[in-house]
Amino acid sequence: MEHKNLGNSGLRVSVVGLGCNNFGRRCDQAATTAVVEKALDSGVTLFDTADVYGPGGLSEEFLGVALKGKRRDAIIATKFMGPMGEGTLWSGASRRYIFDAIDASLKRLDTEYVDLYQIHFPDVNTPIAETMRALDDVVRSGRARYVGCSNFAGWQVVEAQWVARSGHLSEFVSAQNQYNLLDRRIERELVPAASAYGMGVLPYFPLASGFLTGKYKQGEAPPEGTRLAAGGGMADRVLNEGNFETLQKLESFAESAGHTMLELAIGWLASQPHVSSVISGATKPEQVEQNVAAGEWKLNAEEMAKVNEITRRSP
Repeated sequence: MEHKNLGNSGLRVSVVGLGCNNFGRRCDQAATTAVVEKALDSGVTLFDTADVYGPGGLSEEFLGVALKGKRRDAIIATKFMGPMGEGTLWSGASRRYIFDAIDASLKRLDTEYVDLYQIHFPDVNTPIAETMRALDDVVRSGRARYVGCSNFAGWQVVEAQWVARSGHLSEFVSAQNQYNLLDRRIERELVPAASAYGMGVLPYFPLASGFLTGKYKQGEAPPEGTRLAAGGGMADRVLNEGNFETLQKLESFAESAGHTMLELAIGWLASQPHVSSVISGATKPEQVEQNVAAGEWKLNAEEMAKVNEITRRSP
């Protein structure tokens, strides 16, 4: 397994990470432990979770149990901001809530610190200066080693990093955003901003909710139990004629190169210089093995150019 520095920080992470959003939902404790153990055996070091994953923070609890006795071998990344209870005091990025949230996450994870503490979404109700000062205090207290952001726009990254630098506070070392062969929007502003400030990009939904695995067929209902089977906005955005046309071209390219569509989806991301680790979910150990193997394909310049030709669309 290849490892990269997370941005300009000294923290090295596996190029394929494990997304833990299924823990406590589609995975019980036994299934979680099996997936985590396979990930560790396969060289995965980055485990990405959040307090809102699983009812009542079950993802963090299950991950903590699965890593018992193996904490030193894992890089735990978790997030705060989403609602963890009723009322205005149970979410956000205020100083008050951050201090409560980190302590609650540490308790669920059964650990003394998290390696990467990320704000899950921007909080329009809290000044970014208050958030960055509070996160700096969390780092100085030893409860987190590094801090990052998720779902920020480019200008929000710039604002946060300027506040941190001008105030001599802990800066974001990472930006976690949706990024895949069908959704390259972050390349317009977020990626340049992150690169300028030495932040590593952590893509989530690398398979576009499973669409890039080929499990969805044009003109057919989504398979029962899949992420897009419930319909709604995400299904409407993904399951359209344009995406199926792009998928067909990508599948042909991958086949001609002797690879699967899964290997192209993850390998393309892992080949990007601004990507530190690809956050890939799994509910079974064999899926971990497939994701890890996919990250081994390093596309050359000609292959990257071909993918750009297929996936870049006019504004």
